Amino acid sequence: MTKPSPSDKPATGGAPNSGNDNALRPWLTNYPVDVDWHQKFEGRPMTDLLDDAVKKHGDKNFLTFMGKKYTYKEVGEMADRAARGFQEMGIKKGSKVALCLPNSPFYVASYYGALKAGATVVNMNPLYAEKELAHLAKDSEAEALVTLDMESIYPKLGKLIGGDNKLKKIVTCSLSDALPFPKGQLFNAKNWVDKTFRGKKMKPEDRKYSANLPKDATHTTFRALIDNDGKYKKVDIDPDKDLAVLQYTGGTTGLPKGAMLTHSNLYINTQQTKAWFEMGTEEDRKNGKPKGREKILAVLPFFHVFAMTAEMNFSIAIGAELDMKPNFDLKETIKTIHKDKPTIFAGVPAIYKAIADDPSLTKYDLSSLKYCMAGGAPLSSELKKDFEAKTGCILFEGYGLSETSPLATANPLRGLQKPNSIGLPVPGMDVRIRDPEFPTKDQPVNVKGEICLRGPQLMKGYWNREDATKEAIDKDGFFHTGDIGYMDEDGFVFIVDRIKDMIITNGYNVYPSNVETALAEHPGVSECLVIGVPDEKRGETVKAFVVMKPGEKELSRDEFKDFLKDKLSPIQMPKDIEYRKELPKTLIGKPDRKALVEEERIKREGGSNQPPAVQPRRINRRYGM
Repeated sequence: MTKPSPSDKPATGGAPNSGNDNALRPWLTNYPVDVDWHQKFEGRPMTDLLDDAVKKHGDKNFLTFMGKKYTYKEVGEMADRAARGFQEMGIKKGSKVALCLPNSPFYVASYYGALKAGATVVNMNPLYAEKELAHLAKDSEAEALVTLDMESIYPKLGKLIGGDNKLKKIVTCSLSDALPFPKGQLFNAKNWVDKTFRGKKMKPEDRKYSANLPKDATHTTFRALIDNDGKYKKVDIDPDKDLAVLQYTGGTTGLPKGAMLTHSNLYINTQQTKAWFEMGTEEDRKNGKPKGREKILAVLPFFHVFAMTAEMNFSIAIGAELDMKPNFDLKETIKTIHKDKPTIFAGVPAIYKAIADDPSLTKYDLSSLKYCMAGGAPLSSELKKDFEAKTGCILFEGYGLSETSPLATANPLRGLQKPNSIGLPVPGMDVRIRDPEFPTKDQPVNVKGEICLRGPQLMKGYWNREDATKEAIDKDGFFHTGDIGYMDEDGFVFIVDRIKDMIITNGYNVYPSNVETALAEHPGVSECLVIGVPDEKRGETVKAFVVMKPGEKELSRDEFKDFLKDKLSPIQMPKDIEYRKELPKTLIGKPDRKALVEEERIKREGGSNQPPAVQPRRINRRYGM
């Protein structure tokens, strides 16, 4: 299918938002068979999701972690005990419980335990630097935090107690409690944690796994948290109003904002995801959908909204088995697919490329995979073809944001599919392409504009940021994503540019302003600018352009890395630093990021390696274009 060539010109003629239902929603004439876009979803407390699964699948395997299996009943009981434990420490309806954990049974039990106690979960990325974690703890008003007792994770969190926040209790989890007997696998598990959170495997003599934990009232263990009968006090939840999760997101300016996701937002988005998968593949349609439970392999972290919904919550909604990994390891992932035969897998494009490019792939059988979902970054048509040819599995792309819980659009599993498209709106999700200059005016098909979304999975707003909420959600209830794209005549949506300058590396979001702020703290730096540079393995890497103050010598990358190590996570650390006498500027004198992006593009395409003369460039201040 040839991708249409959209117009860059603004739409002319016609009243804004005029036209019949099909004109505004061209996907309705082309929607997948057996999927009803108009279907109504009931918002329910997220705790019902797990409770219903326990009733229906109680004795069936649910979680697998490093060889140890947990049934739905066992996980349900663990969540109940965690709920009572949270309530006994003072957590009540409306309290915030932060989870700073890799994929593990601790995360699932703490997540649902906190929700049962009436609390709101605050997802924290263990890769974040201390400064970022401190901001999240303060802004969210978290009263309790659950994390690992690892030396590579705990110290930067332990400092939060007694700081400028409401944090009163830290619950530490020990990996040994989640591993099967014998405990020999503990070494491998901690090796993975080293690799993920320290950025490398440590030498045996340098390993210090367990952190020195204070023995006072501010700390307890997960084992102690769940040492009760599980008879927690039931909490009355209004799914449309009460918050289930604060999912922090951000832009290229300012601090991360907490997207307020209600119980209904998350419950409905899980049902939308389920409805999309239930359409089945073309082979299913011909031969009948095979009987049996699905098995999901989870390598993306649950603290990321994509994995939280598409891996954890979705698996519960369909009663699947969920094999959790603390992080993505290429060889381990391929071997697990070969040996354990999962049927569903979610990943970022960089993961699919790594699998497709692995020279040992032909030695393994990956035919158990039926559905592979890509998100977090654009999926190229070339990668899709290559992966499908080598594995025999359907790879389809979805699109969403933290603010939409996250799934908003997805490519059909069968029927009409279009390369490079982010697909059709999922049931109940309305998509409009709005004129950036006239934000309430809808663009015709094949005309670029800002992608705007409205649906039952759209966030309630930004936590304590009414100003940002009003700026993001218009009077019609549409969320303005900041992504530029267009919709074709069949209702397929295409992204052509990002308004935001966010860098996506290995599926993680890196915000240039955070890196620039850290760089600017060096006394010798005059100014700096950070951009994302395309990278085959990571999607993008972080590159910094630095101007030193007169008389200051240029620092080596190692010197800068040493300066930044306490300010930035390994993911945020610039992989390349280029020194300049001056940076390109806009007409209003601001450093021109887009000019540097263009320079890098010219270099990649074989143009001159010399930076162009520094000249002011006019930009649209709102959209950075």
